[in-house]
Amino acid sequence: MKTTQNISHFKQKALHWANQFEVCCFLDSNDYKDAYSAYDFIIAADARHELKCLAGNAFDQLKNFYAANKQWIFGFFGYDLKNEIEDLHSNNPDHLNFPDLYFFVPKYLIAFKNGKAEVLIGPESILAEIDSFEHQIEVKSKKVTITQRLSKDQYVQKVEALRDHIVRGDIYEVNFCQEFFSENAEIDPVQTFEALNQVSPTPFAGYFKVQGKYILSATPERFLCKRGSKLTSQPIKGTAKRSLDPSEDEAIKSRLRNDIKEQAENVMIVDLVRHDLTKSAVKGSVTVDELFGIYSFPQVHQMISTISCELSPEVHFIDSIKNAFPMGSMTGAPKVKAMKLIEEYEVTKRGIYSGSFGCISPDGDFDFNVVIRSILYNAGSSYLSFQVGGAITYQSNAVLEYEECLLKASAILKVLGS
Repeated sequence: MKTTQNISHFKQKALHWANQFEVCCFLDSNDYKDAYSAYDFIIAADARHELKCLAGNAFDQLKNFYAANKQWIFGFFGYDLKNEIEDLHSNNPDHLNFPDLYFFVPKYLIAFKNGKAEVLIGPESILAEIDSFEHQIEVKSKKVTITQRLSKDQYVQKVEALRDHIVRGDIYEVNFCQEFFSENAEIDPVQTFEALNQVSPTPFAGYFKVQGKYILSATPERFLCKRGSKLTSQPIKGTAKRSLDPSEDEAIKSRLRNDIKEQAENVMIVDLVRHDLTKSAVKGSVTVDELFGIYSFPQVHQMISTISCELSPEVHFIDSIKNAFPMGSMTGAPKVKAMKLIEEYEVTKRGIYSGSFGCISPDGDFDFNVVIRSILYNAGSSYLSFQVGGAITYQSNAVLEYEECLLKASAILKVLGS
């Protein structure tokens, strides 16, 4: 146990130290306090054992992996695991090539809470090693030239086509996303993540490195967590740009809270999440703890609802993740039809985007985020990508949806110098 006065300095040192290994994961709450988070930040480095697989029987393999190790494991679920849960497929191009599922047992694990660093796995001496670690810059980050996969006109046409599906009654809502990318990107991943985490500090931020592939995430959204026998999901639906003028900012916040369109989007996803949790819940235990909560982040206000349940003792906790995956906020309602339309109208495979990463503890508690507001980078191919999207409903205005996408992309574009 080590008490640290300069938390941000220790955090920076620890991340650079962890990044020397082929595999590491850093999860940062950025001092947002909530009732569910076990630590302020946690950092796992170097893999003692690892599991890497494609969709097919990935969740069963994860059950076996956890049973064999029964300790802290860190990893991610790619969006395309949907194909083993439902009769779906993913044929759009994938330029990043992350595995669909990846988990590892770390050799080193340091957790930070209330100003104290604690070594959970590994020798106490690694705290001194972190303190004295001198990092090298991997590559000097250059300004990244970003290209949009869809033009504004193409985006608008696709949104209008999706609205036609809503008019016909195929769906009520669909999360439609577009890709921004660079084919010859040279970045220092740690520096880029630190810049993103400074511009846009969020409660479920994280850095994940696996053999030259990186997730640099400023996500504000929790997918699912388990504490004891309680499961909690916190979907986000509803976004408004912040103002530097305090009174105007309060007015924007109030408008978002009372916006009928945003509430309609949010409540559809709340219903979907309730339905997903019912598959894992003790009968009658699914509750909406908070509806239409407004939370403020540096760039945006968000409408967030909280849904929870008691996990049935007959359901394996990994099945509770599978039963709710992919998350309602990134799919739509009805879920399966929405995912089919996502595949049809989007032009890039989502891969790890709108998937999830996080950790599972030795006693089966877990916490997983939603991979949004995230830079994805394959250092081997110098390909960098991020995607942004929003909920399309009958009331959606395609041009306004496009502008909301640009707002969500603003922090990443700023960090990349674009």
